[in-house]
Amino acid sequence: MAKPKVAFYWCASCGGCEETVVDLAEDILKVVAAVDIALWPVAIDIKLKDVQAWKPGDVAVAFINGAVRLSEQEEWVKLLREKCSLIVAFGSCAHIGGIPGLANATTKEQIFANKYHLSPTINNPNGTVPQEHSKVDNYDLELPFFWKDVKTLDQVIDVDYYLPGCPPPPNLVAEAVNAILEGKLPPKGSVLAPEKALCESCPRNETKPDDLTIASFKRVSTSTPDPEKCFLAEGYLCMGPATRSGCGERCINGNMPCRGCFGPTPDALDAGLKLLSAIASRGKADTTESSQVLADSLADPLGTLYRFSLPASLLRRRLVDLHENS
Repeated sequence: MAKPKVAFYWCASCGGCEETVVDLAEDILKVVAAVDIALWPVAIDIKLKDVQAWKPGDVAVAFINGAVRLSEQEEWVKLLREKCSLIVAFGSCAHIGGIPGLANATTKEQIFANKYHLSPTINNPNGTVPQEHSKVDNYDLELPFFWKDVKTLDQVIDVDYYLPGCPPPPNLVAEAVNAILEGKLPPKGSVLAPEKALCESCPRNETKPDDLTIASFKRVSTSTPDPEKCFLAEGYLCMGPATRSGCGERCINGNMPCRGCFGPTPDALDAGLKLLSAIASRGKADTTESSQVLADSLADPLGTLYRFSLPASLLRRRLVDLHENS
């Protein structure tokens, strides 16, 4: 009997999700024994024309990581949606936008200017920027179109399941693969991770006071948290109350506050707004002036509250220019 085929594909990502597959260690041998890997750009040389030749349903499941930013990525994910029975948004970037999604706080014009004109290490006297169409030595060259917005995978194609994390922990990956192979999947649209907030599994949860008061916000870049105390109780912004558990508390165990890579809990549409709601009345501020001082102590609130989830949030992007072209 032929083994089911599995595809892995990457869009706008760092490669960490590929590493988590490798981090299955000896369990990857079990995966290879149970499935045929039909596509994996980091390891296998498969061309677009090869995937175009697949019949619909030829591949059981595609794990797609990375946000969608380029027209080429749109072409690939739509093709994989056509050819694969199941699509799993694999990792934070595909699930909720991830770190690449912070680009929605600016414009593509500003990004190109910083990259090709303003960076101190740039030597670009002619001010050249990438063009979709160009001619070099009589050759016609094409590059993908660079979208105005970074998008989550489900903003481009229909997604069956979500596997969160930056990157997803190997144990969740293994459980997801086994569930697919055994046909024991939850309802379509499910996030393949626990539904409780990270706070409930946090080893510091018992040190969180019932009457939490925040006098000012601190940063781990300028001070060191007490490894035995709740981050919020110390004044470090921690996304634990608004974020799904299941990560294995990797950041917490490294003495770093939760950054929200697992996305919002099921009862929240927007992780950033949920955390704001949780801490809004906890500030130690009795006057307008003291409230402003407290607010000012929170550096980069957009980048902190929406570090992983801006494209999937209710905000989606910063309205830098209402007249900007798409």
